[in-house]
Amino acid sequence: MKRRTVLLGAATLAALPQARASDDAMRAAIRAWAGRDPVAGRLTLDMAELVENGNAVPVRVAAHEPVVALALFTPLNPEPEVVHVAFGPAVARPEFSTRMRLARSQRIVAVAKAADGRCWQTGLDVIVTLAACVEP
Repeated sequence: MKRRTVLLGAATLAALPQARASDDAMRAAIRAWAGRDPVAGRLTLDMAELVENGNAVPVRVAAHEPVVALALFTPLNPEPEVVHVAFGPAVARPEFSTRMRLARSQRIVAVAKAADGRCWQTGLDVIVTLAACVEP
C-alpha cells in the first residue's frame, strides 16, 4: 500500500463525521422527529453558556405546558440528535436533565412536541473552551 493511499484514506475517514455536522443536518433531524418545522415557543433550556470542558455538560429541558415529547439537537456534533424523551398524559410539567458531550462551541436547540401536533423550540449559544473530542 502506498503512503499516499493511506493518507488519503485517513483524511477521508476523518472528514466523514464532519460531513453530517451542519445546521442543515440538524434542521432535517428536527423535521424528521417533529414532523414539521417548529416555531419559537415557551420552553426552558438550562445550561451554562460558557463551558470549560465539553466532555460532560449538564443540561435541563422543561416545557411550560403538557407535551408528549422533548428533544435536544446540536448542529456541530457528528450526530445532531442528542436525546428524545417521551411523556405520558399524566405528566403535567414534563422535564428532563442529562449530560451531553459538545464537540465545540455551537447552538443547542430544545424542541417540544404536543399531542395535538404543535411543535416549538428554543435555543442557546454555548461556548466550549475545551472540546470533548480532544481529550482521551
